[in-house]
Amino acid sequence: MSDAIDERPYHHGNLRTALLDAAERGLREHGADRLALRDLAREIGVSHAAPRRHFPNRQALLDALAEAGFARLDTTLRAALTGADDDFPSRVLATMTAYTRFATENAALVELMYAGKHRPDAARIVKAAEAPFGLMNDLIIQGQAQGALQTGNSERIGIVLFATLQGIASIINGNIVKPELLDGLVATAAEQFLRGARPLA
Repeated sequence: MSDAIDERPYHHGNLRTALLDAAERGLREHGADRLALRDLAREIGVSHAAPRRHFPNRQALLDALAEAGFARLDTTLRAALTGADDDFPSRVLATMTAYTRFATENAALVELMYAGKHRPDAARIVKAAEAPFGLMNDLIIQGQAQGALQTGNSERIGIVLFATLQGIASIINGNIVKPELLDGLVATAAEQFLRGARPLA
C-alpha cells in the first residue's frame, strides 16, 4: 500500500501529532528504550517510512517528546498561577502542587525531559525548558520584592525549591509513599519553604 493511501487520515498535518501521542503512550507503558518509529507507524496505521518525514530517527522523536513536555509543563504552571489567589503563599503552593502533580502523572515523560535536556546538542530542549523554569525564577524574584523571601541569588533558592519538588515526586513515583499523600506533602513543603526562606528578622 502506498504512503499516500496509508497517510490519508493525516493529510492535514496531523501525522506528527499522532506520532507524538502514540510515542507518549508507549513511553508511559513500556519506557523510552522500547520506542521504535516502525512500531509507532504500525500502531497509527501509516507506512513504516512515513514517520521519517517528521522524525529522521528515533532520537529526533525522543527530543520532540521532551520539548513538548516542557511546553506542557509551562502551560500547566501558568494555568495554576492564573487560578491562584494573589497572595504570595498561595501562588507558591499552586505552583508546587501543579509541578508535583505533573511530575507524578507523567513520570516517564519527565524523566525523558531531564535526560534530554542534558544531552549534547539539545539546544531546542534547553530552550523549551527556559519557560517553566523562568516562570519559577520570576516567582521567587516576586517573593523577594514583596519581602516574603530573603534577598540573594534567586537561582540558588530556586534550586532548593526544585530539589524539594523533585524529591517529593521521586518518592511518589518510586512507590515509597502513597500517591494520596501528595497534596499534603506539598502543602507541608510549601509551608517549610516559605518559613525557611523568609528574611531574617
